[in-house]
Amino acid sequence: MDWSDRIGRRLKLRDLHILMAVADAGSMAKAAGRLRISHPAVSKAISEVEGTLGVRLFDRSSQGAELTAYGEVLLRCGTNIFDEMQQGLRSLESLSDPNTGEVRLGCTDIILHSLTPAIVRRFSRQHPGVQLDVRLTNPGQHQIQELRERKIDLLITRATGLQQDFNSEVLFDEPFVFVIGAQSEFARKRRPALTDIIKRNWVLPPYDSAPGGLIAAVFEANGFAPPKPTVKTIAIQLTVSLIASGEFVGILPASVAALSAHRTVLKALPLKAAGPRISAEIVFLRNRTLSPAVRAFIACAQEVTKSLVRAL
Repeated sequence: MDWSDRIGRRLKLRDLHILMAVADAGSMAKAAGRLRISHPAVSKAISEVEGTLGVRLFDRSSQGAELTAYGEVLLRCGTNIFDEMQQGLRSLESLSDPNTGEVRLGCTDIILHSLTPAIVRRFSRQHPGVQLDVRLTNPGQHQIQELRERKIDLLITRATGLQQDFNSEVLFDEPFVFVIGAQSEFARKRRPALTDIIKRNWVLPPYDSAPGGLIAAVFEANGFAPPKPTVKTIAIQLTVSLIASGEFVGILPASVAALSAHRTVLKALPLKAAGPRISAEIVFLRNRTLSPAVRAFIACAQEVTKSLVRAL
């Protein structure tokens, strides 16, 4: 296929925009309504692109239009092209006013309620004109998919395992600590130990989850079989609240115990718990142009976590 004759001169940004609208709406009629153009105009544009490329982009039916494998590939291209254009426009805006832009940040629950507030406070002081869109993302493949679809610019999460199309930078790694309520009966002891709390009410992630597997290894490294938790949950706010009540005990990453909103009513046992450590990573899409605001946010996150590592 000759680029200049068959694609370069004939495939336009408008065509890609229409294709993206049809894919999102699920039908040409609905896409026409959203674009405020006629249904025949949408149908003609798609047909002309299919003729130019020599492939079928949509399977049409009475239920609507569904992307073919060829259409999926072209849709990704269109998404990338429009995203790069948007990033370029943001860079142009920052040349005239560096204190502008937007950062769309995804965070898992445990990061959102510990590390994120410290980064957001410092960044907002340094760049008061930049808007932050902070979203809770579900762990696992869902958070990676949001990055791939460019719904977020950055992701701060626990270790993901680097995938081929992402850049991942470890901000810090840290140990787990055993945590009790500051007003609990154990906190009044001069040197409370794991043996004092091992038979108490534990609030822990399920052992078959990623954090639960690490926590099981912490118990084993300290010479104990992992106890049966009274409450199984990966919800960090619930975990911290229950520990703070003094009626439950648990294990948390050191930064969560230090940065949680309930930190004044938590007490980490004076133990050097052996076992695995856990890392926090900042992840973004490889080969994607990052706006000046996003690069500034990455730099700010690095500054905050350096200070954190020194304090832990």
